Amino acid sequence: MDLEKHGRHEPPPPAGQGCVYAVVRIPVRILAVVVVLPVRVVWDLLALGARAVYRRALRPAGDAVGRACAWLRRYLLAPVGHALAWLARGAGLVLEWAALAVFYWPWAGLWRYALAPAGGALWRWVLVPLGQGVALLARGTAVALGWLAKALFVWPWAALWRHLLVPGGAALYRYLLRPAGQGLAWVVLALVRYLLKPAGAGVVWAVNAVWRYLLKPAGAAVVWTVGAVWRYLLVPPARGADWLVRALYRYVLTPAGHALVWFLPRALAAVFVWPWAALWRYVLVPAATGAHRYLLAPLGHGAARLARGLYRHVLTPLGHFAASTWRLAGRVSRALGRGLLRLWRGCVARPSAWVYRQVATPAGHLVREVWRTSRSAARLVWRTSRTAAGEVWHTARSAVRDARAGVRQALFGTPPREPARSRARTLGSKTAAGNTPAPEISLREQQG
Repeated sequence: MDLEKHGRHEPPPPAGQGCVYAVVRIPVRILAVVVVLPVRVVWDLLALGARAVYRRALRPAGDAVGRACAWLRRYLLAPVGHALAWLARGAGLVLEWAALAVFYWPWAGLWRYALAPAGGALWRWVLVPLGQGVALLARGTAVALGWLAKALFVWPWAALWRHLLVPGGAALYRYLLRPAGQGLAWVVLALVRYLLKPAGAGVVWAVNAVWRYLLKPAGAAVVWTVGAVWRYLLVPPARGADWLVRALYRYVLTPAGHALVWFLPRALAAVFVWPWAALWRYVLVPAATGAHRYLLAPLGHGAARLARGLYRHVLTPLGHFAASTWRLAGRVSRALGRGLLRLWRGCVARPSAWVYRQVATPAGHLVREVWRTSRSAARLVWRTSRTAAGEVWHTARSAVRDARAGVRQALFGTPPREPARSRARTLGSKTAAGNTPAPEISLREQQG
């Protein structure tokens, strides 16, 4: 079957490749019919079975489990939870009231109605007046102690300082210490002016004379001697050594260094660089270029062309053929499945539905009506028989009671006295009290 019949067009084969398509197409279709079609049919059957199991078994089971869990939660767990919550709330309220009644209200009442009023009265009528009295007593005691302390420790020393020490000190300073100080100052000034100042001037003159006429000439002579030794003995040999060192550096060491700087890089390059550079430039690069140009590039182009031709002319047609065979197998399997489904519907489903609608449903309705009618008739018969049995039972009891009353009257000659019947309803019963016989009391018990 071509793909053009299904509305799809495969790309036209390249020119000159018709033989390849002709050679590949027939084995591929044979493979599709023999191998791919059974695999696709098995796959479609498995998928159909999985969907049927999900729709008919797993999803209804999940819905049933969900409804059962919802019913269980709504009618069992939720009421139990509400009951437990209500019970816990009630227990909490009871415990709270008990705790308040045991631990709070007695102590609060004791504090509010006993301790607080007693404490307020004690504070207002006992502690405050007592504190005020103690404060007044302490204030008076403090004033008395202050006067006593001043009389003992302040006033005597103040009077001693004001009337004895201050006048005595002033007189001592005025008539003794100030004249003595003035005389001592005059003596010191005279000593400095007429003794220490001339002695100091003599010492300064002697020091200046020693510096001018002894130390300064000696120092100048020493400096001249050192300068002459430096100028005429040390400087000429130092200048000669400096000239010699400069000449040696300029005319010997500098040319030798320049020669080494010029020679060493070239020697090292000649030993370690030039052979490898020559090997790289004249051997490896030409060999690699030639190998790439004349060997690797043609091989790569050939391999690329081979891979491109293999992909274009072998793998692509095989892929198109495989896809077309898979789609073809899918359509065949779907057609086969539709045929089996129609066969199932025609042979089993529709007859079963017709039997259910035309036979089982009317029969079920008939059975339900017969059952409803028979149940109503049986219920009516049961109620009628129970009412009749009750009336017969009451009639028999009334006859027996009348017979017993007649026998009692015939034996004792007095009519029996029976208590009035109460028409009120008895506890736990739906019938009046008159439906039951009154308690019987014998004549002997009444007379006795």
